[in-house]
Amino acid sequence: MPACITTPIYYVNDRPHIGHAYTTTVCDVWARAMRLRGEDVFFLTGTDEHGVKVEKSAAARGIPPKQLADENAAEFKRVLSVFGLTNDDFIRTTEPRHELQVQHFVKRLLESGDVYLGTFEGWYDEGQEEYYTDTRAKELDYKSPISGKPLVRATEENYYFRLSSFQERLQAFYEANPGFVQPAARQNEVLGRLRGGLQDVPMTRTNFTWGIPFPGDERHVIYVWIDALFNYVTALGVGDPDGSAAPGLHAERAKYWPAQYHVIGKEILWFHAVIWPALLMALGLPMPRRIHAHSFWIADGQKMSKSMGNFVDLATIEGYIGSYGLDAWRWYMATQGPLQASDADFRAQHFHDTYTSELVNVVGNCPSRVTAMIGKYFDGKMPEDAQQGGEWPARCASAVADWTRAIDELDLVAAANAPMSLLRDIDAFINRTEPFKVAKDPARREELASILSQCAEAVRIAGVLLSPFLPAKMGELDAALAQPGAAGTTFAARTAWGVLTPGAALAKCALFPRVER
Repeated sequence: MPACITTPIYYVNDRPHIGHAYTTTVCDVWARAMRLRGEDVFFLTGTDEHGVKVEKSAAARGIPPKQLADENAAEFKRVLSVFGLTNDDFIRTTEPRHELQVQHFVKRLLESGDVYLGTFEGWYDEGQEEYYTDTRAKELDYKSPISGKPLVRATEENYYFRLSSFQERLQAFYEANPGFVQPAARQNEVLGRLRGGLQDVPMTRTNFTWGIPFPGDERHVIYVWIDALFNYVTALGVGDPDGSAAPGLHAERAKYWPAQYHVIGKEILWFHAVIWPALLMALGLPMPRRIHAHSFWIADGQKMSKSMGNFVDLATIEGYIGSYGLDAWRWYMATQGPLQASDADFRAQHFHDTYTSELVNVVGNCPSRVTAMIGKYFDGKMPEDAQQGGEWPARCASAVADWTRAIDELDLVAAANAPMSLLRDIDAFINRTEPFKVAKDPARREELASILSQCAEAVRIAGVLLSPFLPAKMGELDAALAQPGAAGTTFAARTAWGVLTPGAALAKCALFPRVER
């Protein structure tokens, strides 16, 4: 069955930083894991390029908004190659394929009566480009819930989306789909706000021009948040069934909708959990399976801030990759990040300690011990197991099942823990059976062969499960174990017991060198 995972599209008014790197890495790990299982996966990311902030920033530099958007979109694309990400598309909201489909969707909403012309009078968050009613603004003490800056009083003629008419349908949907938003704390936030009642939302602006023109009334441009949300379906050609926007796109990609996961930051949850579902309902399109709203990164116990000098920007990230390697960065993002309800604290010492305790001491050390002993006692040839696996086939099957369940639920910590626990069990098995002592007794040669054969096979299976997290290093492990990798081999076959061939030449591997701080 086709699977689709999306990041939010990143706003080009800012350069890439840890937040962008984190969300995209989470999605990349999941996409790699699903492909490993043989799934047909579409992984989407991109840039959000319209809106007043881009227009103002471009004006301050004396350049057209499109030039600024092009520069920053190019930087985001470059970052994808730095991080080795495997996205299938990179959508830009300034592309004709996107703009034409957005106008098509808005026309449908206008024709159905879900959009009407009115006047907005209330409060506006300039940083988030979000509107608030008087009631909501008062709850927020007239300050942005994200930046803390004062809300601005605004009056403007707008086209409105009749969000209020979807109150009952949204409540019924949430009752029928209690896990639609994850983690549970985020869903509770949505439900609490939903119970307070929905107001119609402006979907156009007239006080700037950098946006998609509203069909039939070009005094208005489509509100950047409405424009941006549609990227999830315009990249798939869902709004282009006749092929006029991007020939062939709909036929190729429409099968990927609905997405299994929209992975976003918690600050944009309301748009994705309420406005986006209502738009899909109005258009008669299926709902995504789940919206996962992760928390924030902080640094050394404090909110990240450029002025405080604790902001983890792209240069900082590239420094960590240069010192520890890309796989180490991926591992820290995936296993230590704020995927659940709590913020995650990025600390240099914690990064180093995690690298040492988990990657050096476990992922690096266990395969090194096993391959070194096979090199020493069996001339680097895979020994034969007369015991046919002993306890290990069942133990490995359990790890595979745990990993599979965790990946299905986007629980990357649990998914990583399944092979890590397996490697720790192998280390414990080595300590218990003491093959280095068994090797001293020629009469126990067969026993030694079974111990090391079982360890090598279990290490191989752990490596398969770790490969979405650590693709480069697990490729090195595959090579050391004389494995061809995933190409043309099913997940079931790769994780089955008994793949390593007795007599095959294995190489000693040293995956993660120690790093001095």
